[in-house]
Amino acid sequence: MKKQHILSVLVLLSALLITASSIDLSNLYNYGAQGKPGYINKDNTPVTNSITDARATLGRVLFYDKKLSANNSIACASCHNQAFAFSDTAVRSVGLNGGLTGRHSMRLVNARYGTSPSFFWDERAPTLEHQVTEPIQDHVEMGFSGLSGQAGIDSLIRKMATLSYYPQLFQFAFGSPEITEAKMQQAMAQFVRSIQSFDSKFDIGRAQVPGQGMPFPNFTANENAGKQIFMHAQGMGTPGCQSCHRMPEFDIDPLSLNNGVITKAGDQTGFDLTNTRAPSLRNLFNPSGSLNGPLMHNGAFTTIEQVIEHYNAIPQNPANTNLDPRLNGPGGNLQLTALQKTQLADFLRTLTGVDVFTNPKWSNPFDASGNITILGLNSSIYQNKAEKFAIFPNPASQFIYLKLPQGQYNVHMYGINGQLIYSGTAEASERIDLPGFAAGFITITAVNQTTGWMYQAKFIKQ
Repeated sequence: MKKQHILSVLVLLSALLITASSIDLSNLYNYGAQGKPGYINKDNTPVTNSITDARATLGRVLFYDKKLSANNSIACASCHNQAFAFSDTAVRSVGLNGGLTGRHSMRLVNARYGTSPSFFWDERAPTLEHQVTEPIQDHVEMGFSGLSGQAGIDSLIRKMATLSYYPQLFQFAFGSPEITEAKMQQAMAQFVRSIQSFDSKFDIGRAQVPGQGMPFPNFTANENAGKQIFMHAQGMGTPGCQSCHRMPEFDIDPLSLNNGVITKAGDQTGFDLTNTRAPSLRNLFNPSGSLNGPLMHNGAFTTIEQVIEHYNAIPQNPANTNLDPRLNGPGGNLQLTALQKTQLADFLRTLTGVDVFTNPKWSNPFDASGNITILGLNSSIYQNKAEKFAIFPNPASQFIYLKLPQGQYNVHMYGINGQLIYSGTAEASERIDLPGFAAGFITITAVNQTTGWMYQAKFIKQ
């Protein structure tokens, strides 16, 4: 019995080691069809980049790969750690060669579930797709800026092409081994949008009542009182935190201006007035009750009580020309009693989940030495048998018909040199016109939007 127990433990440890340093393409994690509670309605996913298991898997590898930095020392995950709700406990994260980021690392959990399409504290990236490769091209963070003697992202792409796993993964996700910044952006944005958390005490309570304004049966009296304060401040119709941080997603109102925290990170004498975005308020704390790092763009606050005190009486500063009017002067501040401050803090602690901190699908797929193994890349991944994927007529001149298993597909066509010549969506049986396509062999891939399975074949364009 004892030997059997030891053997079972060894088998489990072996499985964990394989999971920790490998990607199994024949057994993908569920990224594209995770689902969400019915009361969650906001979503900034563009229709052109719906999440698939295959591309989010590639995005996970890109997110954790330190080889995407100029000296192989920094990954996106270096500043956005799963253990801290994909943030950092440092006020300013350490980048390439010990340099420090300009602002605190923003939590990424539930980045998808908000109205605003723009990202970064100052909203300089118009979409998440634009945001994900900016740190790679930052002079301080990952070092492929193309400035001051640094190589540009084209150099990184050539470097990635020499790593055995990237041509395989791009082939698997996009139907072509060609690596481009646009493909990197799509895959990384899909992975980040997949990081979600809806297993908090708040979600358990919300599921038991018809409306979020009602008392939650699983809440303490203080937590329910704190929820009302969050929604209505003094309970007399006065807008509370909800005015900017909108329940139940707890995302930031896209029309918000700055919140009165105006000093620069690491420089209390300089002003930084352009910060108008904020992460979701979900998972401010980890499951043990500790904050997932300091709060605000400059890490100014290290306790939730300091944050509440700030909003309780916003400091008026003539230098702040961008203060949100909802925070300006008497009536725009919370003006809470000591008890109400405690109740509000208790409520904010109910927004923490558990799964996002431990789920292996969002974990590091590399081992301690930075190596990764790609498993399952075989014919079962590429479903190109005639009974699975038919193209007719073949050869074709003006159009083709696709025949696929039931489902919705992202369809891509590649010319003889691997260049992308067509992108679109299709159902199981659909006609696609071929306007202006050059004659020759064309490779076509169809990726199932739900399962990530890729069907691949070739036809001749006459």
